[in-house]
Amino acid sequence: MRYADALAQRGDIVDVIALKSQNTTQYEKLKDVNVYRIQKRKINEKHKITYLYRLTAFLLRSSLFISRRHFKLPYDLIHVHSVPDFEVFAAILPKMRGAKIILDIHDIVPEFYASKFSGGKDSLFFKVLVKLEKLSIKFSDHVIISNHLWHKTLTNRSVTEQKCTTVMNYPDEAIFYQRQRIRNDNKFIMIYPGTLGWHQGLDIAVKALSKVRCHAPSAELHIYGNGTERDNLEKLIKELQLEDRVFLKQGMQIDKIADVMANADLGVIPKKNDPFGGEAFSTKTLEFMSLGIPIVLSKTKIDQYYFNDSVAKFFIPDNVDDLAECMLTMIENRELRETLRNNALRFVEEYRWSKRKNVYFDLVDSLIQQQKKS
Repeated sequence: MRYADALAQRGDIVDVIALKSQNTTQYEKLKDVNVYRIQKRKINEKHKITYLYRLTAFLLRSSLFISRRHFKLPYDLIHVHSVPDFEVFAAILPKMRGAKIILDIHDIVPEFYASKFSGGKDSLFFKVLVKLEKLSIKFSDHVIISNHLWHKTLTNRSVTEQKCTTVMNYPDEAIFYQRQRIRNDNKFIMIYPGTLGWHQGLDIAVKALSKVRCHAPSAELHIYGNGTERDNLEKLIKELQLEDRVFLKQGMQIDKIADVMANADLGVIPKKNDPFGGEAFSTKTLEFMSLGIPIVLSKTKIDQYYFNDSVAKFFIPDNVDDLAECMLTMIENRELRETLRNNALRFVEEYRWSKRKNVYFDLVDSLIQQQKKS
């Protein structure tokens, strides 16, 4: 959204070819961006074959769609968001006709699938995905990677430094900003908004809430989102008899969920420290900081790289007792919450899209200049 909006705002013609969720139309114009939704999306894959089938179907549909559009109004540049990496090959016809291709790797694919389907780095599946990663990068004109740890991983195995740029998932300050609180009750609301995947560690958060419920009778955990772990979380909530303390809700549009987050007392980001989750940067950290909401954060490798104890309350990853203790500390210590909140607000000033978007513009413009010269 931020890439597309920024390009449209400066006068570029921007098409987005995307998946279709419930209650959305096939075509919509959003802030001067043409959005085409060409395939329904269900986040319920529990097997590699199901996942691969849906990815391949989108590859074929998007390839045909882009090719037809390109003949009507040729694209100068196509920005492909991974996963999967091989989606770049949907742009094969425009590439042959001179368009430049950016592969934007938001989730590093071999590690992502190893986590999603319990495959190790020595497995054939992982090695095939690394090979696909290399082929996809070779096909692309430039690669964007979403954090500095993954930049190091990619440049060590698949791409040169000159062809790879780190652009993090920065919060949009038009959506994530401090606002007046409208909630007025005696509850202490902890919130997680996002995908309900295994590596997000939400089972740890639910179990931790079970341990603090007697000590903090006003505390509730609200989980917003959809994903493969939803059924498991519902079962866990029932098993622990937490139906009146943990509330599993549907995901919301980004502007609406920002309002909900802004009225919470504490953000909870309980990621697991597996090879994928431990290095996957969660945009929710910066979004909570921008909203002025203190956070409890899993002490993963990536979060230690960017943050310290002055801006977040860390807990030991996968440790229910430690997360429970951190929850209770934050519930009881208002002064600590205010300190973390104020420090985080100062910290996040340097992690705003408005300050970083020129890195993206410079990359786009340099690729277009190359196209014009060739």
